[in-house]
Amino acid sequence: MPEQADDCVLADYPLHDLIACHECDLLMRRADLVEEQKACCPRCGYELVVHRSNMVRRALALVLTALLLYVPANFLPIMELNLLGQTTQDTVWTGVVGLYQTGMGSVAVLVFLCSMLIPLVKLLCQLVVLLCIRYRKGREIGMQIYRLYHHLREWGMLEVYLMGILVSIVKLIDLADLHLGVGLACFIALLLSQVWLEVTMSSHQVWDELDSEGGAHASH
Repeated sequence: MPEQADDCVLADYPLHDLIACHECDLLMRRADLVEEQKACCPRCGYELVVHRSNMVRRALALVLTALLLYVPANFLPIMELNLLGQTTQDTVWTGVVGLYQTGMGSVAVLVFLCSMLIPLVKLLCQLVVLLCIRYRKGREIGMQIYRLYHHLREWGMLEVYLMGILVSIVKLIDLADLHLGVGLACFIALLLSQVWLEVTMSSHQVWDELDSEGGAHASH
């Protein structure tokens, strides 16, 4: 647990040695952690820092898995619908195209950005950051890309799109002959991979590894 610093001695510590709680704004001295240890706020219990073992290797495996799942998740059929003798196969991409062709261009662009483009850019940003840490090169570029990644985090909404798919399945299952496709399994696997990747890439640990001083003891 980090040490709470008195206001009168805060000026004695360099900024790199201080940390503020994201929940209650308590300012305290940063704790020195070893692998698989975490630091929590002594006032509200919020998890401040976690140091995961083999973070870079584990995160690289997850980001590569997510990138491999990206194409089948977006371009393989999510469901096959048979209604009155007509069969249609729907994918994420055909959903975007269908919205555009029906005159809802702005909605189509929004779905494309939040469900396809931004999730891909986020994964590529994470890959570049992890490679910068792994090979100890281009840390300045890595820091800029990681800042971009944090700006994009709120715009990747795969879970919202998944909820829309599940609601559609529930509504259509009694109206037509519905078969789930492999694209849905890939889409769920992609979502789970990204969630696991978010948990594995501890934000404070990544910043420490990218820092010119802290990067000397990067976790591989």
